[in-house]
Amino acid sequence: MLRCAETISQGVEAMPQARANGIDIEYETFGRRTDPAVLLIMGFSAQMTMWPVALCEGLAARGFYVIRFDNRDIGKSTHLAHLGAPNVGQAMAKMMTGEKISAPYLLDDMAADAAGLLDALGIERAHIVGASMGGMIAQIVAAKYPRVTRSLVSIMSTTGRRDLPPAKPEALAVLTMPPASDSREDRMAAGRKIWRTIGSPGFPASEEELTELLEREVDRVPYDPAGPARQLVAILASEPRNGILKTVRCPCLVIHGADDPLVPLEGGRDTAACIAGCELVIVPGMAHDFTNALVPVYLEHISNFLAGVERKKAA
Repeated sequence: MLRCAETISQGVEAMPQARANGIDIEYETFGRRTDPAVLLIMGFSAQMTMWPVALCEGLAARGFYVIRFDNRDIGKSTHLAHLGAPNVGQAMAKMMTGEKISAPYLLDDMAADAAGLLDALGIERAHIVGASMGGMIAQIVAAKYPRVTRSLVSIMSTTGRRDLPPAKPEALAVLTMPPASDSREDRMAAGRKIWRTIGSPGFPASEEELTELLEREVDRVPYDPAGPARQLVAILASEPRNGILKTVRCPCLVIHGADDPLVPLEGGRDTAACIAGCELVIVPGMAHDFTNALVPVYLEHISNFLAGVERKKAA
């Protein structure tokens, strides 16, 4: 079910929302509705606006109907405040010892959101593209919802296999460290530290670019740390995907940075190894971000792969 978004007080029309899997999902589209659909799933604590407009418009210009959306508990989609704020430290400690983690929801639920959004939009099948946590969700969509999956692109992500190399301590620390306060200035300072820590050394963001990104993300919605906490515990509590990935039969592309400190390259290699015929692209100098300098890299690899899938389908 779709519903029209209200016009906010500044006179700027908000994006549309769709009701799917029991929540309201904020989304935005680029391109022609008649073109093959591409669903973009963003990562942990990141709003849909982290997908660069230049990438979305570039894919649309190459003949694809692009949909980006806010995951549950982030941006303008439903925030599940009634589920409470989980104890992230306790969950991480249990993960280290192999104990079972109790979570408000799992990545499977977020995959159901994504598949439900396609149903709500009347899209039978789509190319499923996910980054980081979004890559984990995309993997589950491809494995458990093959009816909606035309192909899978997993970016800077992992299978979640427990014996894979962990994130570098400084990367994990900066990602889980809250800002000094919920003020705009402190939130932007925390964001700047995150992106300078996990950002791509070979494709760095300029100071102007980073400031613009942080202003956009911080000003778009109020601060709600409990939402990302629930997302993080969902990652920690979800089962590794090695087994279900072996059932994936659609075309698959894995893109991973050689210099990723948050999700080491081994995670991308493991993902590709689990899926028969999967293509693996390793990008030197790329880490864990979407800078302006990286847009042409992503656009080339993703669009070429999707176009190849479409050509084979038409043959």
